[in-house]
Amino acid sequence: MFLFSSRTAAAPLMVYCVRQGMDRQLLLLHTFTEGITNQLIGCYVGSLLEPGCVLVRLYGKMTELYVNRDHEVEMFQILHAHRCGPEIYCSFQNGICYEFVRGTVLDDKLLRQPSIYRLIAAEMGKIHSIQPKSGRPVEPVLWTKMSHFLKLVQSSVSSSPAGQWYISSSADLQKLPSFKTLSQEMESLKRHLSQIDSPTVLCHNDLLTKNIIYNEKEGMVKFIDYEYADYNYQAFDIGNHFNEFAGVNDVNYNLYPSWELQRDWLMAYLESYKHSTGREVTVTEAEVTQLYIQVCKFSLASNFLWGLWAILQSRFSSIDFDFQRYATARLNYYFEKKEEYFGLAVN
Repeated sequence: MFLFSSRTAAAPLMVYCVRQGMDRQLLLLHTFTEGITNQLIGCYVGSLLEPGCVLVRLYGKMTELYVNRDHEVEMFQILHAHRCGPEIYCSFQNGICYEFVRGTVLDDKLLRQPSIYRLIAAEMGKIHSIQPKSGRPVEPVLWTKMSHFLKLVQSSVSSSPAGQWYISSSADLQKLPSFKTLSQEMESLKRHLSQIDSPTVLCHNDLLTKNIIYNEKEGMVKFIDYEYADYNYQAFDIGNHFNEFAGVNDVNYNLYPSWELQRDWLMAYLESYKHSTGREVTVTEAEVTQLYIQVCKFSLASNFLWGLWAILQSRFSSIDFDFQRYATARLNYYFEKKEEYFGLAVN
């Protein structure tokens, strides 16, 4: 049984766990506040960073519309089996329970340290080498996911009064493209990017800063949260991660990684990816340049996808976050860089 005690604003919730024939133990609950989709609670005895801490994630409101929870559990199992992710203990109607990954959640400063971003690149290369169970080729999830998001956006518009965006102010409404424009842009992206020979690999697809844990003692990083993990274009996963350098709460694309940082990152990535797939590890400048161009192009798809996602979140989410501003930032940068990146020539 559990006996709950009171808590203050600065302290974790305390729960006394009593088992028959044993003394009571103090079980502490810590609520993590960084997430903008779900609610996350750490359950532990003693210290949050000691072995044995368990995480409980409660799914965000209406997220079942665009997240396949059964597939998420499968991704947990696959990544754990390849020593790339935590163990999942159980799932229930509105959440999951899984192993706590010890370490430091990355911030913008750590993300730019060469010793750390090379670890991130190497870990992504390792994950990208994981082959599907069937051994057969798989289709990238990007267009299916983007099309689904767009349909949900269309439904949210048609169900709103007078068929308008569900926006809190007229100023926000003026900043968002029309549904017709979004539809045309998706088709334009698909025509252009489908011609690029980027391999389909197992991707995280949502590698923002807070989804990376750095363990300084062990000199390693691990990725967490697999809601969107699936087989997808290699260059999308990398381009999506580079977009996340701009941040979430206050999106600033001046923080997008420089060519020098990207080159070093891509070099470390290709070395890891080649090693993990059993190939010659030597990486040429031509290979780095080609991947760089592919990443630039697929970073457009990343901004577009999360722009759609943020429009949906502004309609359904109960999390205290300015999704409308986030959608505007992602879509504005998409339009700003589209012609430049479309114009890059791929060998």
